[in-house]
Amino acid sequence: MIENDNKFMTVTYHLYAEVNGENELLESTPENDPFQFVTGMGITLPLFEESLKDLPTGASFDFVIPKDDAYGDFVEEHVVPLDKKIFEQNGKIDEQLIYEGAIVPLVNEDGNRFNGRITAIDDKKVTVDLNHPYAGLDLHFVGKVVECRLATEDEMKQIAKMLSGEGCGGCSGCSDGSGCGDGGCSDGGCGGCRN
Repeated sequence: MIENDNKFMTVTYHLYAEVNGENELLESTPENDPFQFVTGMGITLPLFEESLKDLPTGASFDFVIPKDDAYGDFVEEHVVPLDKKIFEQNGKIDEQLIYEGAIVPLVNEDGNRFNGRITAIDDKKVTVDLNHPYAGLDLHFVGKVVECRLATEDEMKQIAKMLSGEGCGGCSGCSDGSGCGDGGCSDGGCGGCRN
């Protein structure tokens, strides 16, 4: 039998970053909706997991993940104008779904799915930012380990199913508009359901 050293972790945290010279709260996981993940399964940013995996239940944490170990630099070339017709249905744009600031699911010619944030709309184009929402930011996590224990075989199977596209299986929602709450743990925020 293979020994399992994967840990099931439950954490609460506040995520801060310097944005336009100000220390800004980007996301928060409250005690009534903590973030849960299993280590060693590629769900979280590697440095997020590395910083937490040896902490016991009840431990506090305060660490920074530099942008190069998080989501890299903001790349201006990843902000692209797209033909407005791509977003039309029956010749019209649904303004409740397509508006400045909206996170929209997209598919490229290879069938790969990803999210983009709409930054501008004019008569002919919809400009979409394909950078991760936290690109270019050093990520400062402050929080507490609510639970840390060895993961069960069932929990690991559940995560494997989720990673294979069979559903979210109980992972925590992602606050930046992507991830579990929107149909898959793909790209959302920082710590968990978020790679």
